[in-house]
Amino acid sequence: MSEKNPSVQEINDLKAVSEIGKTRELIVKEIGKVFIGQDKVVEEILFAMFAKGHVLLIGVPGLGKTLLVNSLAQLLDLKFRRIQFTPDLMPSDITGTEILEDDPSTRERRFRFVEGPLFTNILLSDEINRTPPKTQAALLQAMQERAVTSAGKTYPLEAPFFVLATQNPIEQEGTYPLPEAQLDRFMFNVRIDYPSHDEEVTMVKATTGGFQQELSPVIDRDRILELQDIVRRVPVSDHVAGYAVSIAEATRPNREKSFDFVNNFITWGAGPRASQYLILGGKARAVFRGRYYVSCDDVRALAYSVLRHRIMVNFNAEAEGITTDALIKRIIDSVPEPAH
Repeated sequence: MSEKNPSVQEINDLKAVSEIGKTRELIVKEIGKVFIGQDKVVEEILFAMFAKGHVLLIGVPGLGKTLLVNSLAQLLDLKFRRIQFTPDLMPSDITGTEILEDDPSTRERRFRFVEGPLFTNILLSDEINRTPPKTQAALLQAMQERAVTSAGKTYPLEAPFFVLATQNPIEQEGTYPLPEAQLDRFMFNVRIDYPSHDEEVTMVKATTGGFQQELSPVIDRDRILELQDIVRRVPVSDHVAGYAVSIAEATRPNREKSFDFVNNFITWGAGPRASQYLILGGKARAVFRGRYYVSCDDVRALAYSVLRHRIMVNFNAEAEGITTDALIKRIIDSVPEPAH
């Protein structure tokens, strides 16, 4: 917020931010009826959605990824579609295709574009690494441009448009790993793990009975678009922006101020998009916690999800069993927080 008298826009945003925390609590509470535990996963997906980003969700089958996304779509009153990616899936299967049809009035033949499953608000792209690069590229182009081009015509996708793509971290045979440039299109790489013992007991009891929970919308599409705009308008101080850039810079090896462990274990670090997403994610996190400013704590909290798919470790790290997350922790511990 400006240091002088706040504008009408800032006053309205502050009022809205004070109410958003209640909306977040409602969403988490409602999702908890059908999706037990994993509160951090739910939150980070919401942060990405309200920052106009996309999420790559890593987790073994059977952890409820489809249920989670479907439940979010119901609570946010948005259209939801799911694509199961397979080796024979073609780009037109997801973007749509031109079909030749007869006009009943003029009897002339003409082409008509039939929309594919991309034309939705929330898209679950299941096992994105099981489809060839050409089809992956069609999805990622739509994610970036929020539009689909067919036969020389461009068809915009309805806002909001949010992609949650999943990958199975175990079975890699017959897969097509996403190139680094395409991985960089995802705002977050979120890992979903097994539930705790108590959470799994609750889950089993809730899903093996005859009663099914009904979810009611918490907010509508127009309100979501308003919140996305508010997130973008949250101010960021120079020292927080500098901290986010310093974190991203610290992942890059063989530079003047690179840490020795980064030079030893990292082949390629995160680019400028990581800095942008650290701040955008921080804005969304701040808003959902009722704040109209971003803190260094917000940056640290999201560093793992922003950086883990943007860092390429080398053979030395693999040989010593050093994970990407372990390196991110060392980077966070090693980069000092700048003075105000």
